[in-house]
Amino acid sequence: MGILQPVVALAGWTLVMWLWMYATRLPAMSKAGIAPDDARDTGGLGGRLPPQVQWKAQNYNHLHEAPTVFYAVAIVLVIVGQGDGFNLWLGWAYVVLRVLHSLVQATINKVAVRFGLFTLSTLVLIALTFHAAITVFDIHL
Repeated sequence: MGILQPVVALAGWTLVMWLWMYATRLPAMSKAGIAPDDARDTGGLGGRLPPQVQWKAQNYNHLHEAPTVFYAVAIVLVIVGQGDGFNLWLGWAYVVLRVLHSLVQATINKVAVRFGLFTLSTLVLIALTFHAAITVFDIHL
C-alpha cells in the first residue's frame, strides 16, 4: 500500500496549485476589471490576464489529465498487492517529475523543459502501467 503515499502527495500538490492559481488569478482579475461572470469562458481571459497568471491555471488543469491515469494505476497496484518496492519508487519519481513540471510551467514556462519532464513522467507512468498489466493479466515473462 506504499504507493498510496505518492498518490496523496500528488493530490496535495494539486491543491497547492489550486491555491497558487487563485492567489494570483483573483488579484489579476480585479486589477484588470474582470467581473466574476466575465470569466464564464476562461479561454477569453488569455488576452486580459498576464501570461504568468494563466500558467498556473493551465498547470492546474494539466494536473487533472495524465495524473488521473497515475491514480487509477496506483490503486490497481494496491489492489493486486504490488504497491510497494520498485513500484513505490516509481510512484515517487512520478510525483517529483510532475511537481517539477508544475514549477517550470508556473514560473518560467520553458516548453522544452516542460516537455522533457512530461516525457520522463510519462515513461514512469508507462512502467507502472506495465507492472500492473503483468499482474492483472497474469503475464509470465
